[in-house]
Amino acid sequence: MNTSIKTIIKMVILVVTLQSCNQDTSLQTYYVDNELAPGFSSLDIPTSMLKIDETKLTESQKIAHKSIEKLSILGFVGDENNKATMDTEVAKLKAILKDPKYEELMRGGNSSDGKFVIKCIGDGEDVDEFILFGNSNEQGFVVVRVLGDDMNFGKMMELASTFDEDTFDNSKLKEMTKFFK
Repeated sequence: MNTSIKTIIKMVILVVTLQSCNQDTSLQTYYVDNELAPGFSSLDIPTSMLKIDETKLTESQKIAHKSIEKLSILGFVGDENNKATMDTEVAKLKAILKDPKYEELMRGGNSSDGKFVIKCIGDGEDVDEFILFGNSNEQGFVVVRVLGDDMNFGKMMELASTFDEDTFDNSKLKEMTKFFK
């Protein structure tokens, strides 16, 4: 009797473990698989590197800034030699981002200059990840994951407005994104 209970418990644990393994490619898996691949560049930026002057932020912007943990950037520089690879990778990313767990917040751009989409994981006041995916037929693509806890889209947009002002020292970020030029 005791042995059969142990066997049943082991079987239940095994089934639960196997069920929890997702066979679909996630955005995180895509990052890990490609961060060192030829043509790709990756970068993790802690919010401290952005050097935002918090004394110039509104209370809402401070809350948004504190809710961000880091930015993870994965980019692919496109040219005429790797156009087929770029098209394949863009298709993979679009397939991943079609997953219903990624809620679309905004879309823009055009077919000649490039397109972008902003998606999130979470709901309303409790977003854990924002995803910005942008691509250009000539320059390549970038996926930016803004990781945090209890982020709010409205407050994040307010914080983004500071990037055009004196509250943000973008010299380090400019250095990091030179590969897109």
